[in-house]
Amino acid sequence: MPQVQDGSFLTLHYRLSGADGRVLIDTFTGQPATLSIGSGQLSPAIEQRLIGLDEGTSTTIELAAGEAFGEHQTDMVQWVARKLLNELGDPHERYALGDVVQFPTPDGLGSYAGAVREVREDGAVLFDFNHPLAGQPVTFQVELIGVL
Repeated sequence: MPQVQDGSFLTLHYRLSGADGRVLIDTFTGQPATLSIGSGQLSPAIEQRLIGLDEGTSTTIELAAGEAFGEHQTDMVQWVARKLLNELGDPHERYALGDVVQFPTPDGLGSYAGAVREVREDGAVLFDFNHPLAGQPVTFQVELIGVL
């Protein structure tokens, strides 16, 4: 029976939930996911826990606070001036607590996301650029359907 190794291509169902039990991703109700170990599609800590598992395995992986997505870093919570937001996007955009906004990387080839934490009257917005589960324990339930 094939086992998960670095570079393996996987077909799997998985469910990722936070400490409060809130499910963030769940493929069990739809099509299974396909991904490659080592390509960065999952956190390295989750990938390491999958290595060595046999095709057909169903298991639950508990990861300690900060293990899956790193510790919450206060320097990644930053105010962004309204002027810069206008330059990067729609000047008429209104931001609300909890909104997730995509920003271009400096080279323009990618993007990263920030969650709105506060909006000031002058239009400046406090963004948290940490992963939403940074610093939290997570549960990763998996069913390995296929391993190539």
